[in-house]
Amino acid sequence: MLRALKELIRAFIPSLILSKLLSAYHFTLAALAAAAFGYPSRFLLVIGVTGTKGKTTVTEMVNAILEEAGHTTALINSIRFKIGAKSERNITRMSMPGRLFIQKLLTSAVHSGCTAVVLEMTSEGARQHRHRFIDMNALIFTNLAPEHIESHGSYEAYRDAKFEIGKQLVRSGKRPRIIVANADDKESSRYLTLPVEHALPFSLLQGNASADQNGGSFEFEGTRITLSLPGAFSLRNALAAATLARALGIAPTVIARALEKIKKIPGRAERIEMGQDFAVVVDYAHTPDSLSALYDAYRNVRKICVLSATGGGRDTWKRPIMGRIAEEKCAEVVLTNEDPYDEDPQQIVEDIAHGMNKRPVIIMDRREAIRAALKKAHTDDAVLITGKGTDPSICGPGGSSILWSDAQVARDELEHLLRTET
Repeated sequence: MLRALKELIRAFIPSLILSKLLSAYHFTLAALAAAAFGYPSRFLLVIGVTGTKGKTTVTEMVNAILEEAGHTTALINSIRFKIGAKSERNITRMSMPGRLFIQKLLTSAVHSGCTAVVLEMTSEGARQHRHRFIDMNALIFTNLAPEHIESHGSYEAYRDAKFEIGKQLVRSGKRPRIIVANADDKESSRYLTLPVEHALPFSLLQGNASADQNGGSFEFEGTRITLSLPGAFSLRNALAAATLARALGIAPTVIARALEKIKKIPGRAERIEMGQDFAVVVDYAHTPDSLSALYDAYRNVRKICVLSATGGGRDTWKRPIMGRIAEEKCAEVVLTNEDPYDEDPQQIVEDIAHGMNKRPVIIMDRREAIRAALKKAHTDDAVLITGKGTDPSICGPGGSSILWSDAQVARDELEHLLRTET
């Protein structure tokens, strides 16, 4: 019924007018939500994180550093919602929830004695003005790569939607305002020229960095920071968090101590340990760049890769590219279903396979695909399961969904495999 109403509206209202009406509607909701809850962001140290990749990990790292420095924190990201010591899983499938939700959580954070909040901020959220009326102290820009092209209409529109979050930092009444941006990304100059008090670039090309599948380290203001998280991408995320924390006056030794305590981030290069003699990793990688970065972190290991691509109806351009990357970097590839929505899941998988020279193994049932990949693994191999991370469900046609956890399925199947081998 709701879908039919939406189609009727689209049929009779020109798209440009409809877009402006929806924008005004979302802006009004944002304004009313902030006013209703008394503009709670004004009473907190507010740090936003935006970019295509690494947002969730950076929010977790910033949160850990702030806690180590003595702050009581709140957190909104793809994984969880946190206020002080209370944390609950984010099952909304939105990195940046609606305006009422955000303002209510910020109010609860203030009333619970929180001194700081870290928010993951998205282009989709910015399109609906969810970032408005949030007074930020600082914003971290991680990187930009093509994503949500169908939704935004073009890469340029996607890029501009992200940049609206930077403009919100400029609007903030807080002082000083801080922008931290990845200087290794071509879009960073746009952020670093924002008219704020402190514009701080960071680059992994400096700092004597090294990383492999077991972790890595880099030099930061005379302090060696060591991570348990794999790959150069983890070091880059840590450097972003460290740069922001230092701008807030937090000592490098405190930063290093906080980052070294992080042993895993759910769904982000998360190792699943059940006593097996090979690595099993669950990761959200859903762009060609992020997929390649994960595979490169395990470059010296034989890899069995469970691959799907972005769900139905979106970013179809990248499907064959991801198939090609997997074929080039993995010893074996198992293609499977992810979130088909209203698109034929078999067609999605065929689009991925189109980028590969050899016909891959295709197992549409995701559990069976994970099981098959685990059975292929030998000592010291790595089974890399990508695409969903901590997503709590598999979304099918007509708004249907089934509860899901890549990590839990991997644990279940590992337990069964190990039991049958003994």
